[in-house]
Amino acid sequence: MKEAMTSSQTARQSAGVNVTSGMQTLAGDPKKAIIKLALPMMLAMSIQTIYNLVDTFWVSGLGADALAAVGFVFPFFFASIALSNGLGVGGGSAISRKLGERNKQEADNVAVHTMALMLILVILFTVPLYFYADRIFTLIGAGGTVGLASSYGKVIFAGSIFMFFPNVAGAILRSEGDTKRAMNAMVLGSVLNIVLDPILIYWLDMGISGAAWATVISLGVSSVIMANWLFFRRDTYVCFDFNDFRFDRGILKDIFRVGIPASVQQSSMALMMLIMNVIIIYVSNTDGVAVYTVGWRVATIAIAPLIGISTAVITMSGFAFGEGSYDKVSFSHIYATKMGFLVETVIAALTFILAPQIAHAFTMSESASHITGDLIVFIRVICIFYPTVSLGLLSSALFQGIGRGVNALLATILRALIFVPLFAVILAVYLGQGLVGIWWGMVVGNILGALITFFWARLHISSLTKKGIARISAETV
Repeated sequence: MKEAMTSSQTARQSAGVNVTSGMQTLAGDPKKAIIKLALPMMLAMSIQTIYNLVDTFWVSGLGADALAAVGFVFPFFFASIALSNGLGVGGGSAISRKLGERNKQEADNVAVHTMALMLILVILFTVPLYFYADRIFTLIGAGGTVGLASSYGKVIFAGSIFMFFPNVAGAILRSEGDTKRAMNAMVLGSVLNIVLDPILIYWLDMGISGAAWATVISLGVSSVIMANWLFFRRDTYVCFDFNDFRFDRGILKDIFRVGIPASVQQSSMALMMLIMNVIIIYVSNTDGVAVYTVGWRVATIAIAPLIGISTAVITMSGFAFGEGSYDKVSFSHIYATKMGFLVETVIAALTFILAPQIAHAFTMSESASHITGDLIVFIRVICIFYPTVSLGLLSSALFQGIGRGVNALLATILRALIFVPLFAVILAVYLGQGLVGIWWGMVVGNILGALITFFWARLHISSLTKKGIARISAETV
């Protein structure tokens, strides 16, 4: 038995997965496991979001119209990230399971299918958006900023392959345990984007299109580096063989079973941003969209640590659920939620205090200075819901960890597509609160959605615990 276990571990470790350390972490103290799993991802998500904030900073120098133009493009950019992340999660999950079964041939086949699906998605995403950009931005209310939105958007849409590939390739690298190179490529792209922004926007006088080119070039460099590892150097455990490739329905089902709910869940956030843009235009004008664009990017950075914590919850709750330790599932959920609540309370307090400085940093140009006051109001109102995000986001992560992905999807739809727009319209339009009413509607909708998701998760855990007790009682008898 000992020799068989050693052989199994050796096979898994050859796939780039350090089973021993991971199992020790998951099987040990859940409190220590949550912290150990969460901290690296908290740092990773902070790095990933920082270049978005820097990009907004440089674009703000071009004026409020430029910020609004980026705001009209951002939902589509976010949609590309959602689709590619969903595909990466689905493909990476399937690859990891195949590697766990020591079936390398099937893992390689899943990787090839994932790349083929990515190319199809890129074509479906790029062609309509690039050729109908002007019409699309007109329909969603871009008004006088249609030209700027098209200049920025067409570059982004044309470079969609570089939006999709790093996310899918990174997921494949992580699926075999190679997180270091995936992280290196991500950091390089972020730093390069930060460096290129001022050069292309101002030094080469490319304006808003320069910001788009900085994004595409930086992601392109990351893509080339990853492609070299996967297709040319071929020094990864998972290999790609496209000869005589044919789609396998079983593999497609395996990828879609995880990938589709993840993609839809993230895409719903992009749809929420589109809906909010329409509501803002109805109540105010493109200046309101500019305020929302900058303020929401500040918010995404503020809640980035929770994304890191959520990955720990998914892993820990999944492991505990698999071994039938429902008390550990419950403890992991509560402890992580408390941890996230504390972190976000501190961030919310700092954001509220530093709101004027943050707003001034993004409205220094003469053409954008008139939205400084509105941006301060947005930042101070929105930060109120930061602590409660932990209740909803980490509860959704719990559902994903125990295999209830549809529950997580429904919770996101309820919050992002029903509660937030509904309360924004009620407060802004029917109660006549205008732009500030939209911001308060976002707060109320997010808090209510988070509370419902949290209590839903606790009820589900209670049900699991009762089943566990009943099972133990039956076995005892």
